[in-house]
Amino acid sequence: MKNRLLLLIAFIFVFKGYTQDTTVIIPDESSRVITTGIPFLLIASDARAAGMGDMGVATSVDAFSQQWNASKYAFSEAKSGVGVSYTPYLSKLVNDIFLGNFTYFNRLDDRSAFAASLRYFSLGSIEFVDGPDDTPREQKPNEFSLDASYALRLSDQFSMSVLMRYLRSDLRIQGVGGDITPASTFGVDLSGYYQSEEEAYSDFNGRWRAGFAIQNIGPKFKYDEGGEENFQPTNLRLGAGFDFIFDDYNKISVTAEVAKLLVPTPPALGNEFNYTDNNGNGIYDPENGTDEDDTDELGSIVREDVIIGGKDPDVNFLSGIFQSFGDAPGGFSEELKEFTWALGAEYVYQDSFAFRTGYFNESEEKGARKFLALGAGFKANVVNIDLSYLFSASKVQSPLENTLRFSLTFNFGAGEYVEY
Repeated sequence: MKNRLLLLIAFIFVFKGYTQDTTVIIPDESSRVITTGIPFLLIASDARAAGMGDMGVATSVDAFSQQWNASKYAFSEAKSGVGVSYTPYLSKLVNDIFLGNFTYFNRLDDRSAFAASLRYFSLGSIEFVDGPDDTPREQKPNEFSLDASYALRLSDQFSMSVLMRYLRSDLRIQGVGGDITPASTFGVDLSGYYQSEEEAYSDFNGRWRAGFAIQNIGPKFKYDEGGEENFQPTNLRLGAGFDFIFDDYNKISVTAEVAKLLVPTPPALGNEFNYTDNNGNGIYDPENGTDEDDTDELGSIVREDVIIGGKDPDVNFLSGIFQSFGDAPGGFSEELKEFTWALGAEYVYQDSFAFRTGYFNESEEKGARKFLALGAGFKANVVNIDLSYLFSASKVQSPLENTLRFSLTFNFGAGEYVEY
């Protein structure tokens, strides 16, 4: 009798467990592409870098090294130079959105150099009307960055630089919302560049190159007073290359580069629901685990956007840099997908003509940018003319697809320093 009573009590508890009220979290399958504010800083504004697959951290020095690795200026053979570039954007749709760049550099002496640049991104002209009979209001949203750098040669083969940047983003629409003050902030770049001496091999001479840069290190910013804080596109670049010097007239340079945004990865999110677990197995079953009184198939929502993988991205920019190396919900394999890579090559004949090509790759889960680039350069006295063209290789159409980029460089005091 006593054993039967204990068995009955156990049965009651087990049955109760099978019908307990509990909660379930259903994952949200939204994309985890990393987004930042002022993304125009990641667009290659000069035709030479664009023609080799958007790379420049470890290529040889040119007037536009400011965007990629300012420490390269300490290896410039020219005393000073000016670079101007123009990049159409969304040229298939409109003709007034573009990215412009103006750069000036000056090699101060054998060991140091100074440079300054302005990048301006215009979103074109937009007309707004309140009613069919109202006069249109024309507005021109834009963003720009103004920066200055100093490069110091620490040895015969290695240099480093520091760059300070002011950023301003004026994307707010006049007359919409209360606060129309442009967003502004500042950033810092740290970079280094290595270039070996020319060495003799069996059939050619060669030279190694390598570089790194951590760009846009700076505080988060808001586009409006009550809005969400945005990370700058803090970016890590690593690259290496080799110059095949066949004779005084022919040289081929090959370069590889990887890059990663040092910004927190969006976490994996889910919505938490109440439901009655009739099976008692803790697994949601839409046929047997939902109350008739629930508001929908999953039951009533308890909490939305619950973090079920990864880390909370609401951190300051310094914490975000370190967190970005280990916060992907998919673990190490997903962290690797956040690296982009590029391969580029440049053939130079007699320092007067150059042909370039490159390929850029980004994981389909992290933006899907994939493209092949071609470019050419021409030199006449102190003037360099560079062109590049982009062919998209991705299912996602690129805003720069079939875009011809143009750069113009004036070098003064060429040959004043001997480096090559």
